[in-house]
Amino acid sequence: MVGLSCLSGAHNYLYPQVAKLLRDSGADDITVVGGGIIPDKDIQPLKNAGIKEVFLPGATLDSINDWIRANITPRE
Repeated sequence: MVGLSCLSGAHNYLYPQVAKLLRDSGADDITVVGGGIIPDKDIQPLKNAGIKEVFLPGATLDSINDWIRANITPRE
């Protein structure tokens, strides 16, 4: 899993680009999540680009950990 954080407003470029580079490198089994100051209108396009989850300001560490436990399977 790769977790990205962006506070500059460049999430619409940076997050999809990281997901694309991973796919292009054959690493599309790596889950990419993002967080930061992200407008609601940007969340679905980010998910459409391969970002599995978006955590907004105020997301608790417990809620993030719960999402990871429910959605990420460790490699053996």
